[in-house]
Amino acid sequence: MGLRGRFLAALVFTSVLVLAVAAYVLLDPLTDRLRDENVSNLRTETLAARPDFQRALRGERNLRKESLDLQERASARVVVGSPADLTDFRFDTDLGAPTRDVQRLILRALRLRSTVLEVEDDRATVAVRLFTPDDQAVLVAERQLTDVTRTVEQVRNALLTAGFVGLLVAVVLSLAISAALVRRLDRLRSTVRTITEEGPEAPPPHDEGRDEIGDLARAFAAMQEALRREEASRRSFVATASHELRTPLTMLQGTMELLEEDLHDTTADLADARVQVASARRELRRLTSLAGELLDLSRLDAQVPLRSEPVELGEIARAVAAEFALPASDRRVTVEAAPPDGPTWAIGDPDATARIVRILVDNAVRHAPAGTAVTLRVRGARLEVVDRGPGVLPQDRERIFDRFYRSADASAESGFGLGLAIGRGLAEQMGGSLALAGDDGEGGRFELVLPSAALDEDGRLDGVGPLGEGRGRVDRRDREARVL
Repeated sequence: MGLRGRFLAALVFTSVLVLAVAAYVLLDPLTDRLRDENVSNLRTETLAARPDFQRALRGERNLRKESLDLQERASARVVVGSPADLTDFRFDTDLGAPTRDVQRLILRALRLRSTVLEVEDDRATVAVRLFTPDDQAVLVAERQLTDVTRTVEQVRNALLTAGFVGLLVAVVLSLAISAALVRRLDRLRSTVRTITEEGPEAPPPHDEGRDEIGDLARAFAAMQEALRREEASRRSFVATASHELRTPLTMLQGTMELLEEDLHDTTADLADARVQVASARRELRRLTSLAGELLDLSRLDAQVPLRSEPVELGEIARAVAAEFALPASDRRVTVEAAPPDGPTWAIGDPDATARIVRILVDNAVRHAPAGTAVTLRVRGARLEVVDRGPGVLPQDRERIFDRFYRSADASAESGFGLGLAIGRGLAEQMGGSLALAGDDGEGGRFELVLPSAALDEDGRLDGVGPLGEGRGRVDRRDREARVL
């Protein structure tokens, strides 16, 4: 059964169920209530008329008039009789009606010396003693309850009619609503099939509805745009990686051939050989960097679990700054770690945290102009890397974290467009974030934020003593060696 059939069946079933429950809850209690009200009204009217009938029997009122008045008020047959005239009542408003039950009730009321009330099938009868000089008269009022049955039947018929009309309306509305939904879903399905056949470049789905289907269409459009960007980045990466791989491999091949010739030559130029070896090592480092970044991406995609333990960001900043001091000096750039203010403990994976900081510092060193400094600042569980490079273009502020993305003005030394994507992925996997915190036109400022570690009242890491003290003792040289 399709969506339209299920929607229709659900509405019809719901309507029928509601109608059945309403009939069950309403009709039976209504019948009992109407019967009780009629019986109660008959008894009340009869008891209220007793004084007038007693005066009528004493000759003070007209018995016929009182009987007809009670008949009109109570909608009942009125009989006045006694044991002496059981075959010919003193007054009966319905002479053709059966008298056996009336006779029985007269005798019973006199025997019990109380008011008698009987309800049988669709008839209610009340017998009330009348205090006359001979104390033998009885007032009997008999009402048929068939009007209750008729009333309930009318309510039932009205309920069935309303239910049938409501069911028809529900069917029409369900068909109209489901038809509209199915048409929109068909358009969305057709668009998705087109995307499957033609790729992310196919026209995106379009639905202006402000409901779940409209949200789904917009989500598909956003997904298609992300796929389009991913595909463009992938193609760019393939082209870049092909070029980057071809260049070092070609240079390595040429270098090896030249070195082979020099080795066979008795007058080899050692200085030139050293230059060739240095060039070969540089290209090998580029290949190693690419292989490492691809390995990191595969680990991120595989969701390899990271450790969650206290990390001292100040130590990591100092260790990474020391690691990049020599490579940065070749570019006439200095890398310095500013002294932190207070504790700098966070929760994360030490190796992954150091990897993120290396990515940020390496990116800053490659873009920093000669004669400037790259600064690492730590404030609590927040680490910033600031450079004085050209900054980031406004249109690239978020896309620089996409995989394989390289800005239009990227130089040959800008890498493969994977570092920042890896850094953000590692930060988010540790429950933190990595973002471009500021760009004032004079450089970039990247900010790594990790979950804060709990500190005790003395500002120490909870359960760990100060560096080099207590049961939480940590050897600074061992930590820095592990980071490096």
